[in-house]
Parts: sequence; C-alpha cells; structure tokens
Amino acid sequence: MISTAAHGPVASQRIAIVGSGISGMAAGWYLSAQHEVTLFEADSRLGGHTATMDVDVEGRSYAIDTGFIVFNDWTYPHFQRLLATLGVAAQATEMSFSVHETKRDFEYNGHTLTSLFAQRRNLFNPSFYRLLGDIMRFNKQATKALESQQLPDHMTLGEYLDQHHYSRDFQRHYLLPMGAAIWSASISDLRAFPLAFFVRFFRNHGLLSVSHRPQWYTLIGGSKSYIPSLTAPYASRIHLNTPVTRITRESAGVTITTASGSQHFDQVVLACHADQALAMLGDASNVERDVLGAMPYQTNDVVLHTDTALLPRRKRAWASWNYRLDKRDSDERVSVTYDMNILQRIESDTTFCVTLNDSASIDPSKVLGHYRYAHPQFTLEGQAAQARHAEISSTAQRTHFCGAYWRNGFHEDGVWSALRVAQALGCDESAPTPDEPSALPAHELVTPQGAEGLG
Repeated sequence: MISTAAHGPVASQRIAIVGSGISGMAAGWYLSAQHEVTLFEADSRLGGHTATMDVDVEGRSYAIDTGFIVFNDWTYPHFQRLLATLGVAAQATEMSFSVHETKRDFEYNGHTLTSLFAQRRNLFNPSFYRLLGDIMRFNKQATKALESQQLPDHMTLGEYLDQHHYSRDFQRHYLLPMGAAIWSASISDLRAFPLAFFVRFFRNHGLLSVSHRPQWYTLIGGSKSYIPSLTAPYASRIHLNTPVTRITRESAGVTITTASGSQHFDQVVLACHADQALAMLGDASNVERDVLGAMPYQTNDVVLHTDTALLPRRKRAWASWNYRLDKRDSDERVSVTYDMNILQRIESDTTFCVTLNDSASIDPSKVLGHYRYAHPQFTLEGQAAQARHAEISSTAQRTHFCGAYWRNGFHEDGVWSALRVAQALGCDESAPTPDEPSALPAHELVTPQGAEGLG
C-alpha cells in the first residue's frame, strides 16, 4: 500500500494541506502513513472537481458527475492503484466524440462507421472525405514526428497545422474541437497549445490511432465514491468551510491563518490552483511569483440538465462527448455536452446531460444544477514554469506545491503531483515512481479487492 521512502523513516511532522481536490486528498492519504495531516477546505464539501451531484427525477435518485468523470487503463497508473487499494468499484464506459453544427445541419460521431455517417449525405460529400483524409494524415505525421523527436519545442499547435496546410474543416470540425473539449478551452486556446505537449498527450491516450485505444472507465455510484476511503486516515482533522486567508513561513515552521485564528505547522502543502496558492502566501518570493504567475486558469460554466436539444439532431450521432459549433467564434469557451447516460451507464427514460459554456441555450425548466469550475490553461510559458517546480517546492522551504496543473491537468496528474510531494516528505507508494508510464492490467482495475458488479 504505502511505505516510507527509500531513504528510510523520517520524524513525524504536523502538515497542513490546503485544498481538497484529488491532489490534496491523495497527498493526505500518502502523508498520513508517517505524519499528522490537517486539511483545510474553503468549500462546504470535499472533492474540488470530483463533483457528483445527487438528483431526484420522477421518483428516482441519480448520482451524476459534473466534473471529473472518466479515466483509462493506459495513463492513470497511480489513480488506479489508489482505487485498487481503497476497493472502489469501476465500470467500463464508451468514450465517443461527436461534432455538430445545427445551422449547417452538419454532424458526425466518430465512434463507429455507422455513427460516422449518421448524417447519410456525408457518404457523398467530398469535403467530408477530405476531413477523414486529414485525420489519417495528421495521425501518421504527428506520430512519426514525435517518435523521431522532430517536434519543435517552441512551436504551437496552430503554427504546425498551418505550416503543414491542414484544412479548415479538419481543424475546426475535428482536431481543435476535440482538444478544446478535453481541456475545456477555446479554439484559440488550443491553437496556442505547445505542439509537443499536445501530440504527446494525444499519442499516449490513443487519440492518434483509429483502432488501438485504451479502455475508459467511470466509478460506480459517481466519482465521489472514492472520497470517504481516501480521506479516512485524517477525517477527524478536516476543516470544511475554512478558507485560508494567509500563510507565512519562518525557520521554525509555517503559520496558517483562517477566520478562526492561526495554527502552527511544520510543513504546508498547497494543493490548490496556482493563482490561489500565490494569493495566500503572505511572504511570497519573487521566484514563487514568477513560477505560479505563469500558470493561468479559466472558469467554465457547467450545467446539469435534461435538455437533449444540446445534442446532435440525429440520435445515432449522440456520443459521450458532443461538441457544438453553433454561433461560436475562436475565442469563446468550448461548448460541449456530455451524455451522462452513456458515460455512467445510467438506465433511465430521462437523458441526463452536462453542458459546458452554453447555459443560455438550455431550456431553464430542464436545468437541475448550475456550477462553475476553473481549469488550467497550457501555454509555452506555463510549460517552462512546470519545469521549475523544485525551485519553489521543498522540505527546506517548508512549502510544497501540488496539483494537476503541474502536468497535464487531469486526475492522474493530481495523484502524480501528490506523490511527488509525499516522496519529498518521506512517504511513498509501493510501486512505480511518478514518471513511470505503465498501468495496471485491466482485470486488476475492474476487480479491486474482489469487487463485483462491474460489468
């Protein structure tokens, strides 16, 4: 399960963790093996982007995920190990992607040949075949460039697409919408993404292959199902509704100030967003300002609803992720609707949808909940800042920064970052180091500690 780090046992310390997203909760789990952990959370609930909402529709209760939803058996090794250790049950799901534009009556779902031509006239549309040809060309060309290390470090995705003359349809109706949906970004944001970062992520997640792709999973009962077990070792020292207003460091320790007063700790783990961490530091150094300030965020509106008008017109084109192009320019936030019945394998006559950044298009009478989540933006400057983690995070400075923003922005990255901090403080897990790309075999994932009913 968890062990002390390879350099041997260390003296137990009092450690404050600020933030209860996956990074903070995982850091608390690892560190509790050796230290006394106290967690501070500004919100009234634990989880951050692990946000499962309980709703009642027509006399039945449903647990619907509105933030973190899926993970796979290729690129989530540390998260999978946590689930296996905690005995949390998962189920296989479908990860399909559609694009639709109502004004043009254009739509497709790339999951199967039938759904690809859900709009039958595309069978006779030359421009649609050019789109498919560009998909194959990009997959082959980007994979070859990555494997031969010929992707320029300082080139953006948009510059690469223009340099190699990829069609507007390929960019606007396939690659950029898919990336925008993954990172909850805009089309212009995606064009500014670091090229190597983007291609490496797509290759690692099987998105540069038509057939060789990972299996995706959701958690039975919603993503929040892992929270009680993950936080059990330090549950008595969790403080909800307790925003940290100021953090100061000195040679003897760290002072955490909240509305209730000040407490003294040996170390602090800032498991919150980069901008939030910087705002709390009452004695931030110039280096901390430079590094944390280079990692921006954007806020996305999220609505849980039952309005299927946000999905493609043709039901055979409905996918797990549905990107809507209508009335949006390149600087607007992504408009994507998740079909939660597909993703969470919900059996209901009601179709539950989660839509990002298209609130005005949703029938108000069908809204079940409205939320706002911040997501990291990825730029060349931010990528350079990621490499400077050791300059601001260390035991000597009594300050440790962790979060998904230090890597790719996803749940696995939050766990990876938490483990990096835990290792610095003398705790570890019993398997790979944070950089190891391997994953558990699928059968180990779907049967954690003998769990049943995983389909």
